[in-house]
Amino acid sequence: MTIPDLWQQQAVNLLRAQHDVIVDAPTGAGKTFIFEHLVERAFPGKAVFTVPTRALANDKFCEWQAKGWRVGIETGDVSYQSDAPIVIATLETQKRALMTGRGPRLLVIDEYQMVGDHARGVNYELALAMAPPDTQLLLLSGSVANPRDIEAWLQGCGRTVATVRHRERPVPLDEIHLDALPEQLPKNIHGRWPRYIARALAAGLGPILIFAPRRKAAESLARSLAAALPEPDSIVLTPEQKALAGNELARTLKQRIAFHHSGMSYAQRAALVEPLAKANQLKVIVATTGLAAGINFAMRSVLVLDREYRVAEAHRHLRPDELLQMFGRAGRRGLDDRGSVLFTGNAPRLNEAKALRLQREGNVDWPSLLTVIQTAVEDGKHPLQATRELTARLFAREPIQLGLDDFLHQRKSKAHATSTLNHEQSLSGGVITEFKNSEGIWERKRAPILFKLKDSWYLDRDSWRPGLSSPKIVASLRIGTICKFGTGKDRRYGLEVPLATFPQTRDDNRLTLSKWLRKALREQERHQGKTPNIPKLWTLEKIERRIVPNLASLTRGGRSVQLGERNGSLYAQLDYSEGEIYALKDLSGKGLLNPIERKREITGSLPNNQHSPHSPPCHGVAKRRRISTSQSAQRPHSTPRSVAEQWHALGLIDHRAHPTRRGIIFSFFNHGEGLAVAAALEAKHYPIEELVYDLANLRAGHRFNALALAGRPLTAFCQEAYGLRSIPGYLRRGVPEDYGEGASEILYNIEHKSSHAAAYIDDELSQGDIERARLEWRSLRLHIAHAPDYEWDRWRALKAKCIESLDTERMRLPFENFPPLTRQQQYSRSPRRL
Repeated sequence: MTIPDLWQQQAVNLLRAQHDVIVDAPTGAGKTFIFEHLVERAFPGKAVFTVPTRALANDKFCEWQAKGWRVGIETGDVSYQSDAPIVIATLETQKRALMTGRGPRLLVIDEYQMVGDHARGVNYELALAMAPPDTQLLLLSGSVANPRDIEAWLQGCGRTVATVRHRERPVPLDEIHLDALPEQLPKNIHGRWPRYIARALAAGLGPILIFAPRRKAAESLARSLAAALPEPDSIVLTPEQKALAGNELARTLKQRIAFHHSGMSYAQRAALVEPLAKANQLKVIVATTGLAAGINFAMRSVLVLDREYRVAEAHRHLRPDELLQMFGRAGRRGLDDRGSVLFTGNAPRLNEAKALRLQREGNVDWPSLLTVIQTAVEDGKHPLQATRELTARLFAREPIQLGLDDFLHQRKSKAHATSTLNHEQSLSGGVITEFKNSEGIWERKRAPILFKLKDSWYLDRDSWRPGLSSPKIVASLRIGTICKFGTGKDRRYGLEVPLATFPQTRDDNRLTLSKWLRKALREQERHQGKTPNIPKLWTLEKIERRIVPNLASLTRGGRSVQLGERNGSLYAQLDYSEGEIYALKDLSGKGLLNPIERKREITGSLPNNQHSPHSPPCHGVAKRRRISTSQSAQRPHSTPRSVAEQWHALGLIDHRAHPTRRGIIFSFFNHGEGLAVAAALEAKHYPIEELVYDLANLRAGHRFNALALAGRPLTAFCQEAYGLRSIPGYLRRGVPEDYGEGASEILYNIEHKSSHAAAYIDDELSQGDIERARLEWRSLRLHIAHAPDYEWDRWRALKAKCIESLDTERMRLPFENFPPLTRQQQYSRSPRRL
């Protein structure tokens, strides 16, 4: 049994005395052991241990399950044994429960410096501020410079809090200049970094963790090191491990070198690289800077190559506290007497690593505030009082101003101030989107509408061609395989779909319906208010009589023109001339699928002889007004709005500051995804089953490009509702910040058309991106399935469809069926000196 250190015992005793506890101790000092020691001595009640990433949650789950504990896990995409006495979770999965007064006996927030995170900090802040009084808090971090300020804040919220500080690292750190190491190396080692790393390994400084700024840089460096530093005692991978690793990773692992980044599959990281690192089997790992927070292993030495790294489409500089976290991975407790921070040239130095002084960014969590306002409205209270009580509990030195007082005063004094969102947007949006129509004229882009495919047109270089003359159009309808009708100018594309398979024996005249067809028939009966009862076996006569005439409604517009048999299956060829697709209607009435677009700045109010952007199109295009930079800066609408005014402009509150239907739906979500869901539900002709798939775009990220020729309707509905607004934390050019158009197409094709993810991988998009998009899509559907009820048929239909789609998927733990390390791989080896 491990005996806790004095500072760890102090923390445990304070928790037993019903105090909230803040623990400030370096990385690797044993902060988590406080919780483990408490649990092993029969802590009464439920405990939820929150971590910043799914990967860390999975790691803790496996570790504590191996101890024989009964543990659950909740990470958004997975909810397993949530009734267990110990649950590992990402914090966002717990926020709504905490805000509504439902909390565990003990809430542990590991890495609580996340309060200062630009994107997720508001969720951490609210969880701490609104945690019920009978929920104890245990906050753990080694990179917060002002834990006493957090203590004072929580005390101001009525809590009894104590801080335990321990500054001594269990493994002290040295700083070593790579140029100061002896250069007695074999002459066959070439290249700057291979020679530097070889010198460090020869000096006994391995294993080494190197942080590179980008994925390509990490993989390239790992490959060059593996080629330059061959390993005589190479790792022998099992066939299962080789299949999991793929060729590139398998080659580097053989030389005891690995790369580690978010573009890899979770299994590659969690089943190979990380277990081998923990078993002391690797001499070098090259990881990306952006994944540093998710690393849960240490090595003898750490080298950070660059101060800049990429986040989405932007480039960021490493903060001192991020360097502190990265350098904290140097030195393995129980294996190393000292750890080393390596550097050369302009690489970051140990003295640059400092703890973060936590302070709030100034932003507030809009969904949570709107939830509070709606609750107050339902209880007959005034919204102002409800928001004041909440904002008074936040981690802020100055009062947080929402502008509700001024907003309500202005609405009372101005009768015309109840203008609609669309009019207000036209005056202050600043930028509009236009498209070049079929006659070469620029006109304002509006939301797409449904067109018959025979009336749709797509742009092929400089010419407009009928929609069905391209196979891409029918392929985007997501059913069957492409077939062709006619020749020459009359050629058009359709789809061929399997209806059933013929019986194996002659004495049976019944065919087995295809899975997609049975599912479509069941869905049709549900829409008709019936209880689905679709038999699996049908006679050919019954199929021809009851199904073939009904194929248009089952296949989204495909009209059967021919039945045929091939390889024991009955097929139908479908003509989609009467099928429908979303397209942009131009001044000539044509449905355009992929017109050229541009952005144009607008200023001031519209002249009296012009229509608003949302009125029927006028015959012509508004002239662009030229303004100077100084004039632009002086425009009234460039002045920052209050939060209340922004809510009203987005249609989230009405003139009484009561949440609208859109605002209520938005309040069920985090960040800007609720804005997109609300806009999609308001589009009455947007099928719910399409929306369920397009939800995959909301969190997919910038690496996904649009695959559908005309794009998905969700993009246009968002920009129609919100213009091209960019609001930090919520919108970027009218869509959620993490929006990735194209993800829904990829996931649909993989699921329904047996496409392989490898077909979509390029220099930008990796296996890990597709895997993560699938997890986020599942997480969002789970979120909607468990979101509050609201009396709106479209919202309830979306909830039901999400539940149905989840019911067809088997919930799998991410680490199921991982190949185990072999006995030789589990044996900790001593680092070899070159």
